[in-house]
Amino acid sequence: MIYNKRLIELREKNELKQYDIANILNIYKGLYNQYETEYAIIPIKHLNTLCNYFNVSFDYLFGLTNKLNYKENINEIDSLKSGNRIKEFRKENKITQERLASELNMARSALANYERGRTVIATPFLYTICKKYQISADYLLGKIDEKITF
Repeated sequence: MIYNKRLIELREKNELKQYDIANILNIYKGLYNQYETEYAIIPIKHLNTLCNYFNVSFDYLFGLTNKLNYKENINEIDSLKSGNRIKEFRKENKITQERLASELNMARSALANYERGRTVIATPFLYTICKKYQISADYLLGKIDEKITF
């Protein structure tokens, strides 16, 4: 994934240290360092916290756009809304759960749980969908209502 470059850029632009970001996320500095170096994958909830803190979009962090943010964005992620959007995206593109799960290298049951809103989609799966199908992560997560494609 590519979000680490933008995280570093935002942190340095705001004259923050990794320790400061770790405190914002309520995690250890070492774990944040692993996120920033992409040794570990940062969870959606932490990315959302940082998007809100820096007032940027997931799409910006994922390198899908150079536009920092959208006018009408919501701070919280609603797993039900997100699940419905993922399901809607899949059906509009005539992609079966089996096919999308295979493309994402995940179990179909895990994808079904995302679509039912039982859990929020994991960062690598969201990133892969957005990059491959050129669709907004912010839209799929329900942070914006305008369906944006790239």
